Amino acid sequence: MEIPGRSVLVTGAGNGIGAALALRLAAERPRVVLVSDLDADAAGAVADRVRALGVAAVAVRTDVSDPDQVRELVALAERDHGGADLICSNAGVATGMGVHASPAQWADSWSVNVMAHVHLAQAALPGMSRRRGGHLLITASGVGLLGLPGDAPYTVTKHAAVALAEWLACSYGHLGIGVSALCPMGVRTDFLMPGVEAGHPAARAITATAPIIEPEQVAEAAVAGIAEDRFLILPHPEVGVLHARRAADPETWVAERRAAATARRGAGRRAQPTP
Repeated sequence: MEIPGRSVLVTGAGNGIGAALALRLAAERPRVVLVSDLDADAAGAVADRVRALGVAAVAVRTDVSDPDQVRELVALAERDHGGADLICSNAGVATGMGVHASPAQWADSWSVNVMAHVHLAQAALPGMSRRRGGHLLITASGVGLLGLPGDAPYTVTKHAAVALAEWLACSYGHLGIGVSALCPMGVRTDFLMPGVEAGHPAARAITATAPIIEPEQVAEAAVAGIAEDRFLILPHPEVGVLHARRAADPETWVAERRAAATARRGAGRRAQPTP
């Protein structure tokens, strides 16, 4: 998809990967960038930075877990800007919990990591279908391809986000609508770094898989992938290598992961102070 002159909508754009996407896409000279975030002040600050680049921008406070608010956001794009040609659905929450995460934590993970993308697709696809074109970028995660020890809800819901993106890509390509799944691993954001600094097992697993990269590197990879209409966008090449290994031999993959988990548990017990 060519971005110059298009209308762009980015959710979760107040910081981190979302902000980097909004700013990098602005450099491609779109007609307008709609900057959406739950934090209205953060969205406004990013919109100001987009305008400083000479591109029109609109800041919109949106709770992407609320389907009514998502419909209103897309309706705004349709009414005032001729529709959103490129939508970057960027949202994520993590629990750091295993399967025994609370029902509320599981529900929140599904609501933000999966259903937020569903709400945007439901709202945006009718307009894209009428126009016979557009592109939907879903920010999933490398975890959606590889799994993540230490966070069951995140692993499960990010796999679901990748599956949703694949289904949409297969189902709407004949209408000229492109769909991409953006699957980074560790990115230097407020989402990851507190866990890294605290030595959380899930954060350690992420940084052991691939080096931490900057949000701007993720945005650069996303823009290149959108331009090439790629489905799977992997800012960390290591994720692609490991994903291929997993697909080629799932039995060995699971056995290796099981052994690694056993080793981590043993190390944790040895680290406990002696009574």
